[in-house]
Amino acid sequence: MLPVSVRQYDVDMNLGFSEMVFLFLLALIIFGPKKMPEIGRQIGKALNDFKRASNEFKAQIESEIANIERETTLPQILPPSEPPRSTVASGTLVDLPAVEHVPAQLTPPSDSSHKAPDA
Repeated sequence: MLPVSVRQYDVDMNLGFSEMVFLFLLALIIFGPKKMPEIGRQIGKALNDFKRASNEFKAQIESEIANIERETTLPQILPPSEPPRSTVASGTLVDLPAVEHVPAQLTPPSDSSHKAPDA
């Protein structure tokens, strides 16, 4: 079986010179020479409005994408929370009451008759 060649038009609809001349003559015959400038202005305005609207839409989409990327790439850093009362946060120093240290020389002499049961 032979491959069937299907002619497809270009996606961008590029028209050659001969196609443009044919469309111009066809429009001239249908609308007449007096209406052609008015139709041309209307088509130009419509294309300009469409281009402006599509550019605004594109800019809005790009700004929304940039906002979403900015939100996801920067982690939200929260301020430290206050610890509950009557608790000590880890890694902090606590003021403890001073303990009097009594040197061994100032302790009263122990009675030698009272020996420890191990001795």
